[in-house]
Amino acid sequence: MNLFRLAGDMTHLLSIVLLLLKINGTKSCRGISLRTQELYGLVFLMRYLDIFTNFISLYNTCMKLVFLLTSGTIIYLMRYHKVIRSTYDKEQDTFKYQFLVIPCIVLALFINNERTVLEVLWTFSIYLEAVAILPQLVLLQRTQNIDNLTGNYVFMLGTYRGLYILNWVYRYWTEPGYRQWLVWLSGIVQTIVYCDFFYYYLRSWKDNKKLELPA
Repeated sequence: MNLFRLAGDMTHLLSIVLLLLKINGTKSCRGISLRTQELYGLVFLMRYLDIFTNFISLYNTCMKLVFLLTSGTIIYLMRYHKVIRSTYDKEQDTFKYQFLVIPCIVLALFINNERTVLEVLWTFSIYLEAVAILPQLVLLQRTQNIDNLTGNYVFMLGTYRGLYILNWVYRYWTEPGYRQWLVWLSGIVQTIVYCDFFYYYLRSWKDNKKLELPA
């Protein structure tokens, strides 16, 4: 494992910690898209189906369990916690995620590295992760309810993907034969999705103003 991969993993983990701090600390999930969280839950579930059959390392297994458990916890709090669920922006969080899930399923069925069930589901998770943040970005754009923790959470998610791109570049130059075209293309798409948010986030930080996204 190289430094870029480790930094990416830790940044991803930090983004989830920030989200849990916001939800549990303030007893509010206002400004957080349940649809995005459920999409991420689906991503982790499909990607880590091999957790008990394909051991890579203790670190790898622990990270898989952490992402599965934290994702499930966030969804549970937003759906069933009697206080937190009352703060959910249900009327605004209406992005039709079928428009994301169905194309990703079709792509995974036809464009994959190996026609096995686990490989197709893994590929589906790669495609879906690239666009899973869209309901969250749309919700923030609609409500303009962007507190510091929410803004930092989304920024950390985007930063994690940027660090993974550096990891792929590093591995390309240091590992002969390393090629992951589907992962690379999906990662680039995911980074592009974040570009607009990054611009307004960094501008608000530079100007010391509240983060606002264009409607």
